[in-house]
Amino acid sequence: MPEEIVVEVKDLVKAYGDVKAVRGISFNIAKGEVFGMLGPNGAGKSTTVEIIEGLRRADSGSATVLGINISKDTRTVKERIGVQSQSPALFPDLQVKEIINFFRSLYKKSVPTSQIIDLASLQESRDILFRNLSGGQQQRLSVALAFVNDPEIIVLDEPTTGLDPQARRAMWEVIETFRSSGKTVLLTTHYMEEAQRLCARIAIMDYGKII
Repeated sequence: MPEEIVVEVKDLVKAYGDVKAVRGISFNIAKGEVFGMLGPNGAGKSTTVEIIEGLRRADSGSATVLGINISKDTRTVKERIGVQSQSPALFPDLQVKEIINFFRSLYKKSVPTSQIIDLASLQESRDILFRNLSGGQQQRLSVALAFVNDPEIIVLDEPTTGLDPQARRAMWEVIETFRSSGKTVLLTTHYMEEAQRLCARIAIMDYGKII
């Protein structure tokens, strides 16, 4: 039985003035796999995932997510995917449970708050203000929030950047929970060990191209 393709990128191009961030890349992601984009800072990984998420518009080429052209129906795609941004900027003076409840309110369907807290391993910190969490706890919450709408595809943009080795391994366990539940994951990273442990396939990017 052929694989079901849930993300299809064709000849994607994006430039900022004279800087070509993405230079005509193409790739597919199959349902249920963890697909990694590996490369240094400035390789074009974040720009690529922001186009897939509907946050940026490509100059040319196309990105199709769950059979939908992202440039034509961004709202529908956003309801069906989960996103973790590279730099979490959550509400510093809200408790963990309050932040989760706020994000749940943004979607037509959502998973229970307790499930997000368990996923982030923040059971004892549910009533703690976000600003009082450790860096690793903040990052875990940010990644777990990508799961709040029970998405079919989860996009994680360098989810372990800046974490110490213990916190990074804890984050890997969260991502492996996504994988074991059958979710499709698009992961960007510049850590070779991370890509090897988590990903079924990888695209190595540099200077806006898949090399």
